[in-house]
Amino acid sequence: MDTTICPWCQTEIVWDEEIGPEEVCPHCQNELKGYRTINITLGSEEEFEDEENDHPFHDRKHSHDEDDEDADDDLYWDEDEGDSHLGGVRRVEAFTASGGDLLKYETGVEKLLDGQDEVPECPHCREYMVYAGKQKLVPEGGEFVPADGDRPLLSGDAELNVYVCTACFHVSRFLGEDARIAMIRTIAGEEDNK
Repeated sequence: MDTTICPWCQTEIVWDEEIGPEEVCPHCQNELKGYRTINITLGSEEEFEDEENDHPFHDRKHSHDEDDEDADDDLYWDEDEGDSHLGGVRRVEAFTASGGDLLKYETGVEKLLDGQDEVPECPHCREYMVYAGKQKLVPEGGEFVPADGDRPLLSGDAELNVYVCTACFHVSRFLGEDARIAMIRTIAGEEDNK
């Protein structure tokens, strides 16, 4: 019995002389005979930086190309940014600072999420959102009409499901199940076949 070392995964492959050597590594499934070695010599760091700056497509300035010496100027971490999802984090921290129990809050959130049929993700922070209730959708004209004026897509009694993010407190609204089905039937031309 002879052995071969796979150049890809460094596994020792034992093969029988009667059968012959393996053509494919049984561990990583890479071809054993097609292995090639490429030697690349790198210059000094200065040469590499010069080549990077001389790149033909490097003619535009990008914000990520500049050295970020003033990390405090980054809007993501700016304390005064009121629309940031970090405001929600600060609110939760304020809750715990005022004596609130964060573990109880998280447990309560988990109970609410477990009882929901739909659990959408917050578009801002990607945390799960809890169902807060329903909201009537009553537009000024009474119904939504598509641009071509053919027929209303939503009836005046359509309801929205309201969800609130428990981390950043962003509010999202989605059509309720009945309004979704009615809209699908309207678009498909089946509104009379209920």
